[in-house]
This record gives sequence, structure tokens and C-alpha cells, in this order.
Amino acid sequence: MKTRISTLLFLLSLAISAAGQSTTHFDGQTWWDHIKVLADDRLEGRDTGSRGERKAQKYAVEQLKRAGAEPAGVNGFYQPVKFISRQIVEEDCSLALIRDGKREPLTLGQDANISTRVMPAPEVEAPLVFAGYGLKVPEKNYDDFSDIDVRGKIIVILAGSPSEIPGALASHYQTMAERWKTLRAAGAVGIVSIINPASMDIPWSRIALNRTRPSMDLDYPEFNETEGAKIYLSVNPASAEKFFAGSGHTFEEIAALGKDRKPLPHFPLAVSLAAKTHVELTHVKSANVVAKLPGNDPVLKNEYVVLSAHLDHLGIGEPINGDRIYNGAMDNGSGSALILDMAASFKKNPENLRRSILLVLVTGEEKGLLGSKYFAAHPTVAPKSIVADVNTDMFLPIVPLKILTVEGLEESDLGDRAREVAQSLGVKVQPDPEPQRNIFIRSDQYSFIRHGVPSVMMELGAEPGSPEQKIFKDWLTQRYHAPSDDINQPVDLAAAAKYEEIVRGLLINVAVTEHRPEWKPDSFFRRYAEDVKIGQ
Repeated sequence: MKTRISTLLFLLSLAISAAGQSTTHFDGQTWWDHIKVLADDRLEGRDTGSRGERKAQKYAVEQLKRAGAEPAGVNGFYQPVKFISRQIVEEDCSLALIRDGKREPLTLGQDANISTRVMPAPEVEAPLVFAGYGLKVPEKNYDDFSDIDVRGKIIVILAGSPSEIPGALASHYQTMAERWKTLRAAGAVGIVSIINPASMDIPWSRIALNRTRPSMDLDYPEFNETEGAKIYLSVNPASAEKFFAGSGHTFEEIAALGKDRKPLPHFPLAVSLAAKTHVELTHVKSANVVAKLPGNDPVLKNEYVVLSAHLDHLGIGEPINGDRIYNGAMDNGSGSALILDMAASFKKNPENLRRSILLVLVTGEEKGLLGSKYFAAHPTVAPKSIVADVNTDMFLPIVPLKILTVEGLEESDLGDRAREVAQSLGVKVQPDPEPQRNIFIRSDQYSFIRHGVPSVMMELGAEPGSPEQKIFKDWLTQRYHAPSDDINQPVDLAAAAKYEEIVRGLLINVAVTEHRPEWKPDSFFRRYAEDVKIGQ
């Protein structure tokens, strides 16, 4: 009862302050000033392990010190992380479909790209079989492999999931770690993933433009999640019919079903795939930046609410309209700037925090959530002491904040708290309206979830079919992972300030309330918390 009363009083205070003004601690301008530094051309796009990322880390540490935050890394504010970098040498690579003994060359960049997130074998040749969405979801008795033989074969899949599988569950089973676990057990040797035209964030022309950029993995044996995989291709949907010729099916048929997330058929294809690859390896070092705002409760100060964001971006790449620097102002200068602004706000307006707040600026997100994966597995505080993660990634304050999309809204009571705080500030809350885009597993909150920590990621949302939704779609098409995501773009500073206020309110809620956030009984992700308890 005391806990409930304290929570209600806290929310009431937020509501009272919201009645007087939309925000009380932020103006949006200091947030934007941080982005002007982080997304400046001199930081060269903050690629993982680069000189520009080191400059960004140095700036972040300076700002955290100025805000009075305490170092909470391994070496002061830093937690070193090691990577292995893989770069495809495309002139030494080839792809071909083999049909009736005849080779049909595939053009790299036009028809398909070789992904180095899986270390490809130097040579592979194997039959192809279409496996629908390529998913096995035991909780829903769903299995794309129950009626086909994939042993010794390369599976071809359409990216996405059927509508019968809830979004968070579908996203989980589409992670490379979970997908390959299933495929390895079934005996498959590789994956050909055809991009679903209905859910493409970026046009193929831009996807192909930077196809030879290095990818990375953590340089520790414990994180090898794709052992045994020989090839992973991403296919241009405009070229996908080549794979289906002679099978009795067409890609047009498959894409039409996939657009509405309908069940897909499974069948052998009339071709094999032959691939030759050459990859150069180098070792890279970077770091997560970790700071602490200490709580004051004798017991609860040793528990932590994490506020996370990734500091890295894509660095320097192929030019678009003559610009080669992928500045990453919104992705994720926005979340990184929020963390720095948040630290300053707690110094300027201290709160009676019981738990401590851990500010974590991770590296290597663009390489596959690698910095957060390392931190969640090897936190710089006691693992059991982390009670929640609030992740901020590309929250896009480019329209007024009227609707907040909360990834993980229904999974834990952390989502309930986010809803209450947002609504107290007059903001409507919705779950992910586009689960097929897999946002739930595409940012750093997922690393914490895999270690049992209730987590959410929040972003500005829009009503389906609204002008705001079109603005977001146009931004993804034109600016996402492009040099135009720079400081020369329109932003709504009032929306940014209100978003920061919601994040601040949620952090305080978790820091002052007696009970920890908990997974809901029917959440699939509750199992990770139970696994942690079993392993203790």
C-alpha cells in the first residue's frame, strides 16, 4: 500500500507540473547543442573504434564530469571492448545460381550482397529451399521447417513474420543467434534473406552503396553465435524472381502474401547457389562510457536504473550527393545528447533518488548491438543490481510529441510506468504499430532483456495514415543511414524537451519506488529473468 501511495503521489506531482507547463527541466536547445558537437563533420561519423568515436567519447566524459556524474567503468568512465572487423574483398568474390548444370551469375550490389556479420566460407555450393519466414516458434507451435528437408542446404526466406506471431516474440526468433540455433540443429549451411518490399526502411540503392563496409563482431569466443554458417546473403527484391524460376511459384506471389504477413508455402527451389568469398580481418578496440548518479538510500543505492544510448554511427562511406560523412545526428546523436542533457538536469535540479542511475553510452550498436551485448554480459556493476533499462535510440523529434511508441509496452510493468508518466504529460501511448520492422530487437534494450532486465525503448509515434506518419516514413527513406542525417535538418525542440521530461520522469519513478520493475506473468521474456535466477 505504501508503495502504491508513493507512486500515485509521484505521478500526481508530475501531473500538477504538466498542468502549468509542458516541460519543467528541458528546453530542447541544450540537447540540440550536444548534437551539434556529436554530429559535426570533424567527428567523421563516429564509426566504431575510429578517431571520431574517440573524440565523441572524450566529449561525453567531459560533459559527464561537468554534471557531477561519477565514473562507473573499468578504467574511469571507460569499459574497453574488443572487436574483430571483417571486410569483404568484392573483386575476389562471386555468386551464381546453378540451374540444370548451367551457371547464372549474380551481380554483387545489384542482385545481392554478401553479409560479413556471418563469417563466410571461402567456397560453398549447396541446393536452395524456400522456408517461408524461416522461423520456428515453439510457443505458438509454428515451424517453417516441419515439412521440408534443409540438411546440407541453404534456406531462402522472406524477411518478416506471420501475423499470428506476436511482434515481440517474432522479433526475438528473428535474431541471428536464435535463427541460427534452429538452422544449425536442422543441418542448414546458410541463409539467403530476401528483403520484404513492404517493410524496407532504406531503398536497395542505398543498401548496396555501402555493402563493402566492414562489419564487426565481439572478439571473444563466448559471443560466437553463428558457428557453422557458411554464407548469408541479402537479396534485392527486384532480383528475387531469379531464385524462384522453375519452382512452380513466383516471388510476386510470395511478396503479396508477405505484405499482409500471411502464411507462406515451403518448397525446394530449382537452383543451387555457388559462392566464392574473400574477407580481410583486423582487430579493433573501442569502449563503452559508463557513469553513475548515486542514490541515497542505504540499501537501494546499490541498485541501478540504466539509461542507455549508442554513441557510434557509420563513419565515412560512399558519397550521396557528394557527402561522404554519415553524421548520425538523430541516429544516435539524439539519444547520446539526451544522456548528457539528463545528467546536467539532475545536477541543476537534484532529486531524492533512492536507487542510483547508471548512464551507459555504448559502442558498436551499428555493428549488431555489440557494445551493449558486452556490457549486459559483463556489467561494471553487480549483474543482479540492474533493475531496468530505459533505452533511447533515434527517437525522432521531428513532429510535435502527441503519441509515444513504447517498445516493450506490454512486456513488463516498466511499460505501465512509462504509460503513466507520458499520460500525465498529456501524451498518448501506443505499442509498436509496425512489428514487422523488428524494432524491438534492433536496438540496445534487447541486450539487457536477454539478461533478464525489464527494458523499454521509446520513440515519437503517429496515427496510422496521418501526415506525421508520412513525415517519419520520408525521413527513413531519405535520411536514415545517410549523410543527410546531419544538423541541417528540421527538428522540433519542444518535442525533444517533452520527450526528455518523460524519460526523466520514468527514471525517477523507478529510482524512488520500492519495488523493482517486473516482467508480466505472460511475457515471453520473463524466461530470461528466470534463467538468471537459475544460474545464480
